[in-house]
Amino acid sequence: MKKTNAMRILDSAKIPYETKEYADDGEHELERGAAEELAKKLGIPVECVYKTIVMRTDTKEILVFCQSAIHEINLKKARIAAGANNVSPVKPNELLTLTGYVRGGCSPIGMKRKYRTFIDGSIMQHEKVYISAGVRGEQIIIAPADLVAVTEATVTDLIL
Repeated sequence: MKKTNAMRILDSAKIPYETKEYADDGEHELERGAAEELAKKLGIPVECVYKTIVMRTDTKEILVFCQSAIHEINLKKARIAAGANNVSPVKPNELLTLTGYVRGGCSPIGMKRKYRTFIDGSIMQHEKVYISAGVRGEQIIIAPADLVAVTEATVTDLIL
């Protein structure tokens, strides 16, 4: 197995994690049902799947949000958490340049730069969560407290 940047960071920090591969169909549209499909492929509860959303503020600051994949992000809550007047998702074609990751394989761990990161508080309800390993078709399984620590995230309420 080839290590991703996210895995190398976890290894160097001596943070325990597992990985799980799944068949990647190349479809990475932001559509309802994508989290359910991933959970079905992995044989896990859908509530344990967390997605990464990269946004830009009105002052051009890049922010990272991580939340349950079955919910939509509440832009008002994201804006308040960041102390910004406005936040909006970055364009998919900007993702690789900004983060080093592609759409459908964006991990909150190990981006090209260190961005302020916010994780929805619902994550603490789980023993383990699944996040992108930094490539399509592979997930990292990690304890929520370890994810918060390694990303130096602020835990807050982000969902509708």
